[in-house]
Amino acid sequence: MRFAGRAWRAHDPKWSFSPLAGAGAAQTGGRFNRKGQAALYLALDLATAVAEAAQGFGQRIPPLTLCEYDVDCEEIAGLSDEATRAPLGVTAGDIACAWLTFQLAGKRAPSQLVAQRLKAEGYAGLLAPSFAPGASGTNLVLWAWGPAAPHKVEVYDPDGRLPRDRRSWTAEGAS
Repeated sequence: MRFAGRAWRAHDPKWSFSPLAGAGAAQTGGRFNRKGQAALYLALDLATAVAEAAQGFGQRIPPLTLCEYDVDCEEIAGLSDEATRAPLGVTAGDIACAWLTFQLAGKRAPSQLVAQRLKAEGYAGLLAPSFAPGASGTNLVLWAWGPAAPHKVEVYDPDGRLPRDRRSWTAEGAS
C-alpha cells in the first residue's frame, strides 16, 4: 500500500539538527527495528508523537522539538487492524509484544522478527497502532526513506528554523 500525507515526530532537541537520520533507533533498537538498523518512527497525529517521545519519563516530559514531515511512500505494510494484518501473517500479539524485555534478554522480539521479514519481502515500512501509554493513534515506521520517490520523506521547515549541526547546542554556537 501507499502512504501519502503528513506525519510528526517529537525529538530530543539535541538531535533536531538531524530529523531524518533514524540513528537514534539504530543505536537503541525499537519495537520494529533491531539495534544497528536505522528506522524512522513517525506518528500520524501530534498527540501520538508526543506520547511516543514521552514514554518512560512519567509525569514530567523533557523538552522536545516537534517536527512535521511530508511523506509519500510506496510499499507500506498495513498492520493497524486484523483485516490488514491477517494477509501478512501478523497477529496482534506479534506487534504488541514486550519488545524491550526480549531485547534486554538478548533475544529478538516477535515485532522485530515481523519487521525483519517484511523488510526482506520488499516493504519500506509499516503502519501500526501506537502502544505508548495514553496514545490511541497510528505510527508509520520506515526502514527505507529519502528525498525522492518511491520512499519520499521531507521535514517541513520552510523558514529554516531547525539547526544545521550540533554547534547549536554548545556555548560557541549559542552566541
